[in-house]
Amino acid sequence: MRGIVKGFPGVRALDGIDLDVSAGEVHCLLGQNGAGKSTLIKVLAGAHQPDAGRIRWRGEEVRLPDPGASLRLGIATIHQELDLVDGLTVAENIHLGHETTRWAMIARSEANTAAARLLHRLGHPEMSPTTEVGRLSAAGKQLVSMARALSRDARLIVMDEPSAVLDRGEVERLFEVVRGLADRGVAIVYISHRLEEIRRIGDRVTVLKDGRTVASGLPANTPTTEVIRLMTGRSIDYVFPPRTPVPEGAEPVLEVESLGRRGEFRDIDLTVRAGEIVGLAGLVGSGRSEILETVYGARRPSTGTVRVAGTTVRPGRPAAAMAAGIGFCPEERKSQALVLDDSVQRNITLADLRRFSRWGFPDRAAERRAAADQATGLDLRPPDVDRPVRTLSGGNQQKVVLARWLSRGCRVLLLDEPTRGVDVGARAEIYVLIRDLAARGIAVVVVSSEIEEVIGLSDRVLVVSDGELVFEGPAEDIDEHRVLDMVMEGDVA
Repeated sequence: MRGIVKGFPGVRALDGIDLDVSAGEVHCLLGQNGAGKSTLIKVLAGAHQPDAGRIRWRGEEVRLPDPGASLRLGIATIHQELDLVDGLTVAENIHLGHETTRWAMIARSEANTAAARLLHRLGHPEMSPTTEVGRLSAAGKQLVSMARALSRDARLIVMDEPSAVLDRGEVERLFEVVRGLADRGVAIVYISHRLEEIRRIGDRVTVLKDGRTVASGLPANTPTTEVIRLMTGRSIDYVFPPRTPVPEGAEPVLEVESLGRRGEFRDIDLTVRAGEIVGLAGLVGSGRSEILETVYGARRPSTGTVRVAGTTVRPGRPAAAMAAGIGFCPEERKSQALVLDDSVQRNITLADLRRFSRWGFPDRAAERRAAADQATGLDLRPPDVDRPVRTLSGGNQQKVVLARWLSRGCRVLLLDEPTRGVDVGARAEIYVLIRDLAARGIAVVVVSSEIEEVIGLSDRVLVVSDGELVFEGPAEDIDEHRVLDMVMEGDVA
């Protein structure tokens, strides 16, 4: 790709980007949210038409007027939000759109056989082609997406944040599959915000910033400080803001006692004081997210109680949790927290619309003022509250979710994967913001798959393994290796 330009009303998303990828290499594409990565891969997938520039494929200049043209050439894209159909089988998803037919009928046995061959090629012969995709883990679904790409005889596979929802073991298996594909001559474009992954899986690196290519063909072992400087235009020496001591005598705000949910977690005791950040560390599937959802009332507990400022919260009722002062930023902000086609303003005020009504009619002016105040206070970019929230970067979308609960005035804030899909620069901003919220006296609970994030951001850390708490202590008394030992072995510390 040479000199690729793409503009939208009011913004030039791509401003002359160059990218070249060779057969059999894992080429990593880095850049902050808004740098142009998503737009570039949509051009490569035929979903967007460039305003200028040219694309050469296997030595010949080509046009990609639609996604079908890209697929026919052998270019497949695995998006961060997987486009699988949960109600269909593995084989049906793999062949969706190019089904094997006989006498105008879908030939299921041939499709199952072909799917089994692809899964075996990817090193997972144990997965049944007849399994319903909705029953698979996140890693299983990633595997189905890769098999679907190979079913099109893909020679180039674009993977957008493929490890975002995977645990440590699943990431290792993903790397094996990616390396196996590259060894067979398939070119891989790998997009990730996790710089440690780039060093492990990548061959070369291209860095984008503000719609331009600022570095191309870098070795994957380029120092992190240099990569961050290229991505942000500045050096980031301290990712985590300094801890501020929780005030002496700070009262408990959130108290969780003997909380359990059959088959997911049991006997969870948790206390968070005003101004304190408590982190929950553990593998995907350990029960971390389920604990937060149960505290918020999105799941009904089998045992235990939740209290806010000494008052018991009615279980299984998010409305009761909200009334008590609990705010929740879920793991999947796009599908669980935001109304993507609605404005920033409406997304910020969504949890408190009654406050912005007068005699039963909406007070748009008051709603707009409150949203604008939050957008300014959180340094939302751009600060336009009329803008559809889907047009914002991942980091700014997360700020909108935080603004919703700040506007409502919550006393407890539950954060599930607050920096997933967020670039390095925006991630540092969110860390500072979370620390500032704690300084205002809000009790914060953070769940993250990145152990370094849990330890660096929290005052106190709880480690969850297989639905049980196996450690509780000050963050400075534990390191990443010790947490990994506990969550992998399940030993009580």
